[in-house]
Amino acid sequence: MCAWTKQGLVFDTARQGVGGWMRHSALTPTPYRLDDELIRVYAGFRDADGVSRIGYVDVRADDPATVVRVSAEPVLDIGRAGCFDDNGMILGDVVDAPGGLHLFYVGFQRVARAKFLAFSGLAVSRDGGNSFRRVQETPILDRAPGRSTIAAVHSAMYEDGRWRLWYAVGDDWETIGGRSFPRYHIRHAATGDLAAIPREDQICLRPQGSEYRIGRPRVYRFGGRYVMLFTRGNVTGEYFPGVATSDDGIAWERHDEMLGIALSADGWDSRTLCYPALIRQRDKLLMFYNGNDMGVDGFGVAEADAIHFDGGAHVRG
Repeated sequence: MCAWTKQGLVFDTARQGVGGWMRHSALTPTPYRLDDELIRVYAGFRDADGVSRIGYVDVRADDPATVVRVSAEPVLDIGRAGCFDDNGMILGDVVDAPGGLHLFYVGFQRVARAKFLAFSGLAVSRDGGNSFRRVQETPILDRAPGRSTIAAVHSAMYEDGRWRLWYAVGDDWETIGGRSFPRYHIRHAATGDLAAIPREDQICLRPQGSEYRIGRPRVYRFGGRYVMLFTRGNVTGEYFPGVATSDDGIAWERHDEMLGIALSADGWDSRTLCYPALIRQRDKLLMFYNGNDMGVDGFGVAEADAIHFDGGAHVRG
């Protein structure tokens, strides 16, 4: 089990945000190493209407609780009216691969008879991650049987000329206290061409017990194994991460006890803790994550010794 030391709320969006597009929240914070000195944390920042756009916060690699720079404008704005991402987006993953820095994101659209639709888009940067351009205005992972409302890529690896994708899929809704919440689980697909992701995929993890949703998969290589961090929700309101391990990235076993982090006694991450994402910093692992109300306050960071997480980490960064 990994023992995490929390560094607190790193970026308080309401206090440190720049402009009306960054009024509150920092959804699904995703770290990417710029150089030896800086880590860039991409996230979805919400305006006063709750519509999120992708921007970034640069922090010191050796002191990730210190903010160095905040993007003055979104690196990716909402889509054209009527498109799948016209009502906001959250970060999926950021991967350096041939052709540029690939940003996978989840676009949201409001519709009359469902709470929302959420499908996956792709944008590419050729200026080091300061701006991104969509490869198309339609999703790269769209509707298919079993994913009529949600198909959300949250982890991507480029290995030997092929992409491996882990994503959440949803098909219906759970009613809790008179409110609708999405039901979803985690699947995997592989492709040599992101313009032609196959419909044939593999189930990785489904909810168990009182859970009704399990998603936001973040997949890493630790030694010779795959490790996935995910977030799970149950009907009593718990929203907290879990851990699973795999030899091939397809068949997974849950080991939630490995996570080693807990809710705080009070404050911004005292009720829920969600959407963890890792990056290595020398002999440490850094975990960027959201707290209460899915990140309404911003994002925080925790630190652990890399060697304690399954025998040594091979994590991007």
